[in-house]
Amino acid sequence: MAELWQLEPGSSRSISAENPDGAKGGGARATTGTGADAARELGRGWKVSPSIILADGATATLADVAGPGLLTHVWLTTDFSRLQALTLRLYWDEEETPAVDVPLGAFFCSAWGEFAPLESDLVVVAPAGGLNSYWPMPFRRRARLTLTNASGTDLPVYYQVDYRLRDLPPDTAYLHAAWRRSDPLGSPAIHPILDGVSGPGQYAGTYLAIQPRVPGWWGEGEVKFYLDGDQEFPTICGTGTEDYFGGAWNFDVGGRYVPYSTRWLGLHQVLPPDEIYQPDQRFGMYRWHVRDPISFERDLRVTIQALGWQSGGLYLPLENASIATTAFWYA
Repeated sequence: MAELWQLEPGSSRSISAENPDGAKGGGARATTGTGADAARELGRGWKVSPSIILADGATATLADVAGPGLLTHVWLTTDFSRLQALTLRLYWDEEETPAVDVPLGAFFCSAWGEFAPLESDLVVVAPAGGLNSYWPMPFRRRARLTLTNASGTDLPVYYQVDYRLRDLPPDTAYLHAAWRRSDPLGSPAIHPILDGVSGPGQYAGTYLAIQPRVPGWWGEGEVKFYLDGDQEFPTICGTGTEDYFGGAWNFDVGGRYVPYSTRWLGLHQVLPPDEIYQPDQRFGMYRWHVRDPISFERDLRVTIQALGWQSGGLYLPLENASIATTAFWYA
């Protein structure tokens, strides 16, 4: 808020089904669209094209913007139960390989196919399925955002992409995101959150979805960051899964898991919510490194262990666990 009174450089623009190219003065001009019948007595300018129908198997380009500029907000909604069957891709400049290539649900911390409300600085999931991203996404020459539907049915997609056309400093880095799934995890019980990444860059956030598939506590595993040539041993090593996501002591308060959602971290999803230490429970949690970005110069690898307890006070590697993660970083 301290900067809100300072005038920002550049010009604000927005893309939606009502203004698909973000042209100045180009909004509310549609004469055909998914709302045309409802607006037939009102005419142009009255919500004629609020959405698109994305056919099964098709890819829609939701935004294609010439830079330099900065995507500041993406809002989208569709059938919430099918989020993981939609793939979000973001391409910067003229790159043919997307920097972001993630299931839509995983990008918005909602990989379990059930509504997962979330209140944070960078991702907000609002009733009743409003998906909001505030990840800053700079681009120098071009930004292209696509959505692919592999759900088996045609889907309505409502969306808005807000951006600012402006010059960027020379040290600007680009947002990247990668989705990894291990199901079952196998041996060793270590899930690769991120690997093969070259620097310089900054690690910016983690979303974790986990199903332990054994009774008891499942979150003793450490999150490790291997920086700039680290091999067997990492430079940064946490103390446990719930600790990395800002919690403590098994997330257990009075014999129940207590979900929480804050600006930068949270355990926002516990399914079902009225059980504890059950093998088929599913969890979703996030950690945004806004105040503590992890910098690397040459390369980065990030892992998480799946670790519970067995008799005799011994750790139990959770080889049958299901783990999926989205990693966010700038490079």
